[in-house]
Amino acid sequence: MSSFQLSLTNPKHKRNHTCLEVFPLWNTFKSNLSFPNKRLSPSLSLKTSSCLSNLEDNNTIELQQYDEEEKKPLHEMWREIQGCNNWKGLLDPMDCHLRKEIIRYGEFAQSCYDSFDYDPHSKYCGTCKYQPSQFFDKINMLKKGYEMKRYLYATSNINLPNFFQKSKMRNVWSQHANWMGYVAVATDPEEIKRLGRRDIVVAWRGTVTYLEWIHDLQDILHPAHFRDDPNIKIETGFFDMYTKKENNCHYASFSAREQILAEINRLIEKYQGEELSITITGHSLGAALALLSAYDIAEMKLNILHNGKSITKIIPITVFSFAGPRVGNLKFKERCEELGIKVLRVVNVHDKVPKVPGIIANEKFQFQKQLEEKFSFAWSYAHVGAELALDHHRSPFLKPNSDLGSAHNLEAHLHLVDGYHGKVRAFRSATSRDVALVNKDSSFLKEEYGVPPFWWQDENKGMVRTSDGQWVLPERPIIEAHPPDTAHHFQQVLKLARARLNLP
Repeated sequence: MSSFQLSLTNPKHKRNHTCLEVFPLWNTFKSNLSFPNKRLSPSLSLKTSSCLSNLEDNNTIELQQYDEEEKKPLHEMWREIQGCNNWKGLLDPMDCHLRKEIIRYGEFAQSCYDSFDYDPHSKYCGTCKYQPSQFFDKINMLKKGYEMKRYLYATSNINLPNFFQKSKMRNVWSQHANWMGYVAVATDPEEIKRLGRRDIVVAWRGTVTYLEWIHDLQDILHPAHFRDDPNIKIETGFFDMYTKKENNCHYASFSAREQILAEINRLIEKYQGEELSITITGHSLGAALALLSAYDIAEMKLNILHNGKSITKIIPITVFSFAGPRVGNLKFKERCEELGIKVLRVVNVHDKVPKVPGIIANEKFQFQKQLEEKFSFAWSYAHVGAELALDHHRSPFLKPNSDLGSAHNLEAHLHLVDGYHGKVRAFRSATSRDVALVNKDSSFLKEEYGVPPFWWQDENKGMVRTSDGQWVLPERPIIEAHPPDTAHHFQQVLKLARARLNLP
């Protein structure tokens, strides 16, 4: 473990670029490196453009694509895609609907990176760059058919200092908070029809390639206290990030837990009577928060609808997790399964993050249950759900021996999902996903493709020229911290949870 931690301190693993808009040459690269919009033929030559004419012809790569037939429309099998049968028979070979949905939810998680202000020289460092009403437009996701409902914040005054981003400026937007993600809901009629239900999505921000936050994990388990069972335990850092708040900070005056429970309750009330699903996604540390919040929603029985006498409907809760660490102990895993939470973990087998915490005792250890129950072993962790294990060595586009940060990168995971068809099948593109996206926040692509590393950034780093010729960083409109009914809906959650204690 110590050698692993030392490897993470290498400066090349740190994110040194602000992300968002494309550099000026992107249109040229996109037109030459992206796949065509139409369905690929069985053989496709991907060639570099005239601006990359110095590359030799032998750098052209031949891609094959499996012919995939959609046996049923998504709206007829959405429950299976959401994991009602734990994805049995859908992972190998990979179901075409499932692949598209994994990538779609992965893009929600990626949008948290693409919109986050990482620049320590900006007074807005640590927040989202866009107003909620403009979010999906600014990051080219309007066609997703979702509407932003609220932003999520967490206090940075916890023992994960290497995760939170802080400004070096004196006058900053917040001394104690970081933007952590959002809640959105499907509102486009055509998208709701395609999905077969109205989907509530929660996306949590994690870490792109900067992995030093792993040093801060104490491997100490903390009782969840979301129900009366002290044996259900969660890693202390994740628990603190999710539950702590800062009364002196407007943005952190409600904990992340209070924010998410209040908003889910509000949306379920608003759309009662409709077919609903709750889908939570995140990458890296965001994947840990995704699982933790899914457990909390289910434990508080927010997804159980009843008429006062009996259960009338159970809203399915699904987690699409990317490169996530272990979150809790074996009791936590067993309780998640009892509550019916469906978790699909997408991992790169060469990524170290999914292997921690719990190096000594984990779900692979034969006697883990006895170790927890008889000896109360304090460093026992277990992954939850089904695993989709990918291998970046299988992709002809990626450097086989890249750094740990690249192996952890979310865009690389989505690239691998695009080409995965099964354990014994060759890597072949299935969704026409642009390979240049891999290098948005990494240098993972082989150099012969001519895609610059870390190319996703603001034009002029957000600086604009005023009418008098001065370059300045413009002021941003103040973003509402919390909807005014947040406290009301959280109290409703607590009241309903007490009323539902006798439910299964």
